[in-house]
Amino acid sequence: ENWEKLEPYFKICDIDERNRSFHYDLCAMKFQLTEDQKMIRDSVREFAQRRILPNRMKWDEEQIFPREIFSEMGEIGLMGMLVPEEYGGAGLGYIEYKTAIEEVARVCGSVGLSMAAHNSLCTGHILQFGSEDQKKKYLPKLASGQWIGAWGLTEANTGSDAMRMQCVAKKDGDHWVINGTKNWITHGLSGDVAVVLVRTGDLLDSHGITAMIVERGTPGFSGGKKENKLGMRCSETAELVFDNCRIHESQVLGEIGEGFIQAMKVLDGGRISIGALGLGIAKGAYKTALEYSKEREQFGQAISRFQAIAFKLADMAVQIEASDLLLLKACTLKNAGKPCTLASAMAKYETSEVAVRVSTEALQILGGYGYTKDFPAEKYYRDSKLCTIGEGTSEIQKLVIARELVR
Repeated sequence: ENWEKLEPYFKICDIDERNRSFHYDLCAMKFQLTEDQKMIRDSVREFAQRRILPNRMKWDEEQIFPREIFSEMGEIGLMGMLVPEEYGGAGLGYIEYKTAIEEVARVCGSVGLSMAAHNSLCTGHILQFGSEDQKKKYLPKLASGQWIGAWGLTEANTGSDAMRMQCVAKKDGDHWVINGTKNWITHGLSGDVAVVLVRTGDLLDSHGITAMIVERGTPGFSGGKKENKLGMRCSETAELVFDNCRIHESQVLGEIGEGFIQAMKVLDGGRISIGALGLGIAKGAYKTALEYSKEREQFGQAISRFQAIAFKLADMAVQIEASDLLLLKACTLKNAGKPCTLASAMAKYETSEVAVRVSTEALQILGGYGYTKDFPAEKYYRDSKLCTIGEGTSEIQKLVIARELVR
């Protein structure tokens, strides 16, 4: 009945139900932040400028995971943004979540990445699929920043091909025994609790994977090699190692064999967070380039006056605006509880690629200065590339998009 009220505003012929929904959802989008959302944006921006900006290069160069910063972020509600207030969270929606990650990433992509992984993956998985006892036990600690969360899906031999995972769990009475290794895990060393996807059935069986919660300190559970990365260097990435790690069956998330299906649903929200991360990096790089181009003079005028630079800035601004709108659509669908696989994949794909393009052009505008660590352009450039790889590569996003379009 709501669609009928909106239909007179559109000239649509021979349109199917899927496209009707698409237009309706697009109409429902709000293009301006509310006053409360603006207050959240401004608060996060102030925090990032005051607490993250002064130390971002030190953390990056020394690969320091700034645990104390995340405790502070927990105190102001940034570590449990989507968690209901009854579990100690902020009880906010995806527009606020997107906005907060964006503001953090404008200053430091690494801190933004850790914030996104903590909220969307570990915390988000427990929030979506945990039992009431599991939610009461873990969500307050995660939402407050008292605990840092990790999420383990990827292995050395299984990136996009997750159903070939070799990390297995076998039933032993009322316990499960886990053996194997997970790779490329955010907070693999510092995480206090991890949600881990393990094989409990046959290889290649989408119903042969189960999600389990494993706390740090559990015998047989440890962190392994820490990766020495190109960018995102203060966001810790390391192995999770399981050597006859025994956990009680009460630590299983949802039903046995539902892990892969759960993971795909968790990644719908995770792609929104990585989209926000890429968008924030792009906006930070653009701001750096714009300000520099207005100050830098060559041949008697600011370089922003030259068409070669002005056109770069114009392209960057358009790409940022377009990717922002894609992300807002995904957030709107997610908030409404509607299917958002297509929208979130589109948003993640485009914002990630835009982050790389914009940060590359920003470095080019700064020229030789951009290639030095005296300016932040090189950090945006290094950090941006991870967005096209983590939580589903750009190639996988195109695969998801194509499948959604033709099914």
